[in-house]
Amino acid sequence: MKAPVNQPVAHAELIATFKRAQADAAHKQGLIKAVGTKGPKAIQAAVDTSAKAAKRRDSYAEKLAALGVVLKD
Repeated sequence: MKAPVNQPVAHAELIATFKRAQADAAHKQGLIKAVGTKGPKAIQAAVDTSAKAAKRRDSYAEKLAALGVVLKD
């Protein structure tokens, strides 16, 4: 049987995960600019990777919003 997770701890873990996803999305967005001279395949790969990272970030943001947690930028 699982022990119930303390709500503030669960929120803190979700916030930490969101912040990591947010940083990852920003990093991947920066990679698009870095591969600009590498050719269309590299650019497309960077765009696809960035889109996936942004989707993960947005998913965590939605979960936080559903819990009523508001993060300031």
